[in-house]
Amino acid sequence: MPPANDRDREAPARRRAFDRFLDGVEWLGNLLPHPVTLFALLALFIVLLSGLLAGLGLAVPDPRPEGAPGRAADGMIEVVSLLNGAGLRRILENLVTNFSGFAPLGTVLVAMLGVGVAERSGLLGAVIRAMVLRAPPRLVTAVIVFAGVVSNTAAEMGYVVLIPLAAAIFLALGRHPLAGLAAAFCGVSGGYSANLLIGTVDPLLAGITEAAAHIIDPEYFVHPAVNWYFMMTSTVIITVLGTWVTLSIVEPRLGRYDPAQASENLDEARRLEPLTATERRALAWAGASALGIAALVALMVVPSWGALRTPGVAEGIEAILPFLRGIVALVFVFFLVPGFVYGRLAGTMRSDRDVIDAMARSMSTLGLYIVLVFFAAQFVAFFGWTQLGQIVAVLGAQFLQDIGLTGPLVFLPFILMCMLINLSLGSASAQWAVTAPIFVPMLMLVGYSPEVIQAAYRIGDSTTNLITPMMSYFGLILAFASKYVRNLGIGTLIATMLPYTIAFALGWIAWFYVWVFALGLPVGPAAPTYYPAG
Repeated sequence: MPPANDRDREAPARRRAFDRFLDGVEWLGNLLPHPVTLFALLALFIVLLSGLLAGLGLAVPDPRPEGAPGRAADGMIEVVSLLNGAGLRRILENLVTNFSGFAPLGTVLVAMLGVGVAERSGLLGAVIRAMVLRAPPRLVTAVIVFAGVVSNTAAEMGYVVLIPLAAAIFLALGRHPLAGLAAAFCGVSGGYSANLLIGTVDPLLAGITEAAAHIIDPEYFVHPAVNWYFMMTSTVIITVLGTWVTLSIVEPRLGRYDPAQASENLDEARRLEPLTATERRALAWAGASALGIAALVALMVVPSWGALRTPGVAEGIEAILPFLRGIVALVFVFFLVPGFVYGRLAGTMRSDRDVIDAMARSMSTLGLYIVLVFFAAQFVAFFGWTQLGQIVAVLGAQFLQDIGLTGPLVFLPFILMCMLINLSLGSASAQWAVTAPIFVPMLMLVGYSPEVIQAAYRIGDSTTNLITPMMSYFGLILAFASKYVRNLGIGTLIATMLPYTIAFALGWIAWFYVWVFALGLPVGPAAPTYYPAG
């Protein structure tokens, strides 16, 4: 073992080597064109590639059972060419609906209408100042990462609300706002499958897993909470790792923030001023209005007769599906009403014109995002139409089968394969719908339960969300970051988030093996580890 002073010299050397690696990633990433141009080129590339591969007759066997939705009569997945008359007609006829129907677009626009009122009235700024002026910086970082993980219960609201809020909190503390953005992003997206509560994605994945398990066992049942125990403990793992990476790697690498880099006025002069008596009074009434809205929503969700419950369903996640599906509208109201109450009492909003102006200003800040979404939506639609994503997934799974691994080590290449596939198929449900019919039966046949297989999949699906432009909200994160560093490149954002991906992959995979195989604990209630193969 080297002396202490030798270790002290080695640590900075290792840090400098890792920094050089991240600098290289950033340089390579920034060689890419503007994200809008990139998605436009990718969409064009998919059209050309589909014509080439369809002409070559590329096809793979469809692993789904006969009669499954979307399965061709001949049982093959073939490349669908867009480089012909039918493809051209399909592109032109759906160009508008691809854009207007892109799921994240509506979520972002509706939520930002309410958030814009809360921001322009001064409510968000007052809340930030009240929260963080005396808060220990290390505690703030951990709370932001943890809040990011927990925010996944409320669908995608972490992307729209928490991430820009975290950047503003770090700025208010005199820290680099991109470090705050990264801390929230790592919790919301990198920790997408970790949570203390059952979220909207759990019943969705469980249904896909159950259908895949029926290929082997037609009577097998998978309930939505099958990964709950493991995901609860994973919340702690992600929070600890995300906090450590932010404080030890990301924030030191970003250095001191220069406000001259910002693309708009950040109003630094008053960001650290204590709240005035008028602001405290307005904040108290805004808080009371928020509690009133929360109580009203609870009255419509908790009782069995509540208006936001599924009629005739008494228990389970299905009972509150109307509430979960309407979460975006509720977030809009939750920010709109307290925002106006605060603005009215603080003197920053006097009429409906001020509210409308705040909404319009919030929309104007999303101009880049809206342009990016138009081209991203075309690429995602083209990629889905050609079936290239499904073919890549099947070929990757066949490669995994050819390795011939048995025993617990089989999950390592499985998770790595899911991480790789996630770089091109960003949707958790879309990816699992294609890969579950392959991996679930395969791993059941070597003795592992569908519940454990799903838990392993969720690790792979979450960890690479942070570094793929194919993730639905990546463009939105880039737009938020550009507010603080104008002309920010894709490479800079990827290099900032790559340490989280590495740390999460190593730590989460290790925790999976400890929890499932070393400690022998179930991943969820009534969730066995092994399936009686053969």
